[in-house]
Amino acid sequence: MASPDQTPMLDWRDETIPVSRRFDDPYFSLAGGLDETRHVFLSGNGLPERFRDGFRIAELGFGTGLNLMAVLLSHQGPGHLHYASFEAFPMETADIARALTAFPDVAEVAKLFLRQWATGATVLEFPGLTATIHIGDARETLATWDGAADAWFLDGFSPAKNPELWSPELMQEVARHTAAGGTFATYTAAGHVRRALAEAGFSVTRKAGFGRKRHMTTGLLS
Repeated sequence: MASPDQTPMLDWRDETIPVSRRFDDPYFSLAGGLDETRHVFLSGNGLPERFRDGFRIAELGFGTGLNLMAVLLSHQGPGHLHYASFEAFPMETADIARALTAFPDVAEVAKLFLRQWATGATVLEFPGLTATIHIGDARETLATWDGAADAWFLDGFSPAKNPELWSPELMQEVARHTAAGGTFATYTAAGHVRRALAEAGFSVTRKAGFGRKRHMTTGLLS
């Protein structure tokens, strides 16, 4: 699936938490990745209350697919959702499976996902949701995407360690690919990220973060 320069380089903490050697950052919170996803990305975007037929979610940083798993678990109503994720360093199936064992709640939806991911598919079908994973540098792939998200999950590695995924230019592209009234949420409260999102056209709000993180950031396209 991945070319050599796209292969993630991993270490493992506590056997199940993947840590990127390239960015020296874990793929999910050491304090509880699924709970963090629900707090930051779902609640931060007012989800699942806003779900409706055709609702569009987009994401920077697919990682282990944990955010997608959380959306699948939260979508209990009628209607079909669309999920687009942009990932430069796709993980191998065995590594994702190992990481997701930390979250028994996602076991059933993870099976549906892993079965498709193992085939090399990047368009994934689930009951009530279609996910498309765009492989490559988001600075290139997002610019060519023809979609517009109702909710964004900004989930790249730490801005201090992966600044390219938080640049003002990329935040402008995020805004350009956001529907009227669309939102974003992210775990980071870094000042330069908040300023870039505000300059891109979002009304930006700092909120209580998850676990040891005092703050996170959400926004509405003004």
